Amino acid sequence: MSQYIEWFRHSSSYINAHRKKVFVVLLTGETIAHENFSSIVHDITLLHSLGVKLVLVHGARPQINTALDGATLELRYHKGLRVTDPDSLQVIKQVVGSMSIDIEAQFSMGLANSPMHGADIKVSRGNFITARPLGIIDGVDFSLTGVVRKVNAAAIQQQLDNNSMVLVSNLGYSPTGEVFNLSAEEVATEVAIAMKADKLVLFGPQRGVMDAAGNLLSTLSPTAAEQVLGNISDDDEQARNGVRETLAAAIKASSKTVHRCHLINFADNGALIEELFTRNGNGTLISRDHFELLRQATIEDVGGILELIAPLEAAGILVHRSRELLESEIDYFKVIELEGMIIACAAIYPLDEESGEIACIAIHRDYQESGRGDHLLRALEREARRMGLSKVIVLTTQTAHWFLERGFEPLPISELPIKKQEMYNYQRNSRAFRKTL
Repeated sequence: MSQYIEWFRHSSSYINAHRKKVFVVLLTGETIAHENFSSIVHDITLLHSLGVKLVLVHGARPQINTALDGATLELRYHKGLRVTDPDSLQVIKQVVGSMSIDIEAQFSMGLANSPMHGADIKVSRGNFITARPLGIIDGVDFSLTGVVRKVNAAAIQQQLDNNSMVLVSNLGYSPTGEVFNLSAEEVATEVAIAMKADKLVLFGPQRGVMDAAGNLLSTLSPTAAEQVLGNISDDDEQARNGVRETLAAAIKASSKTVHRCHLINFADNGALIEELFTRNGNGTLISRDHFELLRQATIEDVGGILELIAPLEAAGILVHRSRELLESEIDYFKVIELEGMIIACAAIYPLDEESGEIACIAIHRDYQESGRGDHLLRALEREARRMGLSKVIVLTTQTAHWFLERGFEPLPISELPIKKQEMYNYQRNSRAFRKTL
């Protein structure tokens, strides 16, 4: 219970930040078909209750495939896009229309024993998407497969201002009355760009984007995301399961007007809440913002540093520093800031013409074993070189092996710089180590 209370307290800043912001959420056909979709509906309802303005874009790819197969109609694709003939479109309209109604029904629930109780959500649909034919590519006529020509952002905004949730399907309409089958990823991207959305959330079959070793890439800049996308081959798992399409959508949106794009797993219960209301998130965030920053400390960081080092001082790992002392030494410190919170700090103190002391390395308990200690150490070594120093020393009582593994060597107390020898605390009996830069 205490852990839940602590999380709820920390989420307040996100609740305030998200209120009245526009989020576009892509619900692929695979997402809607999954058993976890009802929980996603509950989480989206929670966002609406917290004042987030939501535009939901739904796809229907697997449902359409099943229906076309049942109607013995050919499934034709070229370059990942469906070729839509007139007979197929009739089936597609039935499938998409039925799914839109079912989604509306999900958000209309209000049973007393359900998370939807008292939500009273209004869902609005309309002809918000103007489309045109995709045309002929590589000699293949896509017929009634289309692309987005225009998004009626003003009409969508009007519905949002009326406290309605807007539902958009993967169908678009032409000024001549034609209906076109569109890519849901493209619709979500173009809607997010037209609405200048604060976030584009894309549900997929895995927890964000993975590197070649199968590790989650939790944060990417648009440039880095393009490099990852370029390395996804046709036989890669991320190409087969649709991640390539959602990643391309996120890259395009981030390069335009959308500040943050999130790729999360539709099978992971609570992924949406964890991604939006915790610092670590749940999937992959693609953003132009510098949300984690290693920088020079300022006087405004003193409170955060004191809070960070207090547990280590209590455990005897660090020497106690008063606020007054820390304020006077703040120019020696570097910090890592994550979304406004100081999660790590360290200092480099000049001792003589050739040596400096690395001190006060502290990392928040939730971010240890994350490589940030090495990140700080490298930054301090660069700072020492900039100061013209050729050696760095460190005194420690409990982390000797960590420094030994990073190229430090034991140093007798008698060989410490004179300034440090005079200040040495024999009661702490710290071990000294030195590294030549």
